[in-house]
Amino acid sequence: MPTLGLDHYNLRAPRPVMAALRAFYCEVVGLTEGPRPPLESFGHWLYAGAQAVLHLSETRSGEAAPAPAGNFDHAAFACRGRAEFEARLAQQGVPYRVARVPGSGEVQIFCRDPAGNGVELNFPAAEA
Repeated sequence: MPTLGLDHYNLRAPRPVMAALRAFYCEVVGLTEGPRPPLESFGHWLYAGAQAVLHLSETRSGEAAPAPAGNFDHAAFACRGRAEFEARLAQQGVPYRVARVPGSGEVQIFCRDPAGNGVELNFPAAEA
């Protein structure tokens, strides 16, 4: 009974925040909006290739989105085209920092989405 990998993660937010999250993850991170089942709540499914990796769901009536808590630090995405990503981040005015993974030389770009969640963009060492 093995675990095969991470399927997706879900961010819940009021509709205006969800719109900002959708724009960030599509325009900056490069995910694309794709098919979503006819669920009761409003939302978007964002894809990396054929995989829906991020579900955005509207908070229910009367439900307050919980403040970020616990140990969640960031979600990481495997990427290509570091220069293009850095240009998009700069164009959108998104602050970020760059780091290298010791040993492998992979490049990491760290930033935050409009709701304050940590985002890591990973690039192969060849893009250093």
